[in-house]
Amino acid sequence: MTEASNTPAAAARPLTPRQRARTRTVADIVRLGRKHLATHGAAALSLRAVARDLGVVSSAVYRYVESRDELLTLLLIDAFGELGDAVDAAVGEVSEDDHAGRFMALGQAVRAWALREPASYALLFGSPVPGYNAPTERTTGPGTRVIVGLIGILDAASRAGQLAVPPGSAELAPTLAADLDAIRSEFGLAIPEELVARGVLVWSSLFGAVSFEVFNQYGSDTFKAPEELFDHHLAVLASVAGLQVAAS
Repeated sequence: MTEASNTPAAAARPLTPRQRARTRTVADIVRLGRKHLATHGAAALSLRAVARDLGVVSSAVYRYVESRDELLTLLLIDAFGELGDAVDAAVGEVSEDDHAGRFMALGQAVRAWALREPASYALLFGSPVPGYNAPTERTTGPGTRVIVGLIGILDAASRAGQLAVPPGSAELAPTLAADLDAIRSEFGLAIPEELVARGVLVWSSLFGAVSFEVFNQYGSDTFKAPEELFDHHLAVLASVAGLQVAAS
C-alpha cells in the first residue's frame, strides 16, 4: 500500500467493479465458512467444500482465500467483529454515568451473542484448532475489543469516584504488581493496581460463566432459569470489580 492510498481522498474513493465483486465473493466465502463451521466444526473446515457450495471449482476460491488457515483467520476476525459490535451496541444504550449498568449490559451482550452463535463462540474461546495459529497482527485488535470496552467502563467508574477496592483485598506480590502497573501504563488507567488484578479476574470469570453455559457444562436440567444465574454472577463480578449494582 502506497503512502497516497492512506489519504482521506483515497479512503473515500469508490471501489471499482472488480473490487466490489471481490468484496462480495470474500463475504460469500466467509458466510459459507460460518455455515460449515456450525455444521462440521473448525477442525473439519474445508475450502473445497466451501467452493462446492459457492458453485465454483476449488481453484477459483484459492484466488480469494489462499488456505484453510486464511479462512479460519477471516472467520475469527468476522466473529470478533460481530461480538464487538453487539457489545458496543448494548453498552451504548446505557447512560455513560451508569457504570454498573454498562458493565451488566456488556456481560449480557456477550452471553446473548454466544448463545446465538455457539459455533463462532467456540472458534474464539473454545479448544484451539489443531495446526492453526492465529496471526496476532491481524486478530489482536478485533479480539481485544470486549476487554478494552470492559477496561473503559471500569476506568470511567474509577475516574468518577464510583470504583473502590473492597475490604479484605490481598497484598500483591512484587512481580504481579509490576505486571499490573505495566497494564495501567499501557492503557493510561486511573484504576489502582489491586482493581486491575480484580478486573482480570472479572474478565476471565465472565467468559468462564458464558463458556459453561454455551458448552452445557452445568447439565441440561440443573438450572431452570440460567439467565437468572448469569445475572447473579454478573452482579457478584461487578462487586468484585469494585462497582455497586443497584438491587432490582
